[in-house]
Amino acid sequence: MREFKRLTPYREALRMMLEDIEEIPDVEEVPLDRALGRVLAEDVVSPIDSPPFNRAAVDGYAVRAEDTFPAREYNPVELRVIDEVPAGGESKTKVEPGTAVKLLTGAKIPEGANAVLMQEMAEREGNIIKVLRPVAPGQNVAMKGEDVRKGQAVLKKGQVLRPQDLAILKSIGFKSVMAKRKPRVGIIVTGSELIEEYDEEALNHGKILESNSIMLKGLVKQYFGEPVFYGVFPDDPEEIGAIIERAKKENDLVLVTGGSAFGDMDFAHRFVKLLFHGTTIRPGRPIGYGERTFVMSGYPVAVFAQFHLYVKHALAKLVGARNYEVRVKARLTDRVPSQLGRAEFVKVWYEDGKARPIKKKGSGIISSLVESNGYILIPEDSEGYLEGEEVEVVLY
Repeated sequence: MREFKRLTPYREALRMMLEDIEEIPDVEEVPLDRALGRVLAEDVVSPIDSPPFNRAAVDGYAVRAEDTFPAREYNPVELRVIDEVPAGGESKTKVEPGTAVKLLTGAKIPEGANAVLMQEMAEREGNIIKVLRPVAPGQNVAMKGEDVRKGQAVLKKGQVLRPQDLAILKSIGFKSVMAKRKPRVGIIVTGSELIEEYDEEALNHGKILESNSIMLKGLVKQYFGEPVFYGVFPDDPEEIGAIIERAKKENDLVLVTGGSAFGDMDFAHRFVKLLFHGTTIRPGRPIGYGERTFVMSGYPVAVFAQFHLYVKHALAKLVGARNYEVRVKARLTDRVPSQLGRAEFVKVWYEDGKARPIKKKGSGIISSLVESNGYILIPEDSEGYLEGEEVEVVLY
């Protein structure tokens, strides 16, 4: 089998790929209840203050704080309750010196009041309360606009929408947002040895259950895309060439697994004008890219690494996504060796500030992915990391 004459350094290959990818211009209006994980196409500016008025942060009594200053448990101050307001209600009564209004959490602070006395800090007899402790101006009051100010940019273009982002959008009156269209991602699996469904007889005669397609569908959905699965194809150059050409026309990005190296039955790379073919990453060295098409390995672990090191960044570029990776600092629980000249994708389990390297090796060992929740990348100029060394973990 022919070898690669030159392996493109990881960062150089990543740069070449990203320079080739252009952001999708298409946007669409998406209802909030379907916007989770979508990428904002524009800044979001609040049309209102939130909260829209001063409101009670606790159950209690709206008071003039200065009326409570002399209050002590041994010498309480008496105030007269002149109104009671439920949440969502509004008192038309002004709080004058010596008076109070009973409020529930969330109720609007009435005119004249500047603090809320927690009900536990008062003893009530009829319409008289005995204030046991003083409160300061503004105490137990959620001030108008303390969460969001009118005219404030609450979310920026490129934000990947999380549940908390949807909550703040709902709180300022939005029913929908403008989001980037999901890029269509064609997925093609090649290999005459592969079958899609369990068949004991076929497995006993050398066939293998294919798993790349379902993994890639999930990864594409996780990173902003809409997967389009074309099927599993045998190692036939005519079939592979035809389906790749079709997929390139019908999608924003194409992922082909299998046929990326130089074996006698590796055909996929022959049907793409590649900007690079063969990089320094391990696992997944034979990856190639060109014409918005990734020619990837056949082994699932290598495919997973190739997706995280290249494909997800391509998808992020297509939709203009920002802050789409979660990176944390951790201490290694064990030494991780590496070979100079290789960009090593090392699977780890991250927990409580520690990263435990997964010992299982091999590009076909899917359980090593299951037992990990992140990776570290050892650069080409390093021979690895020592036990206890601080590293950056990318979570997945």
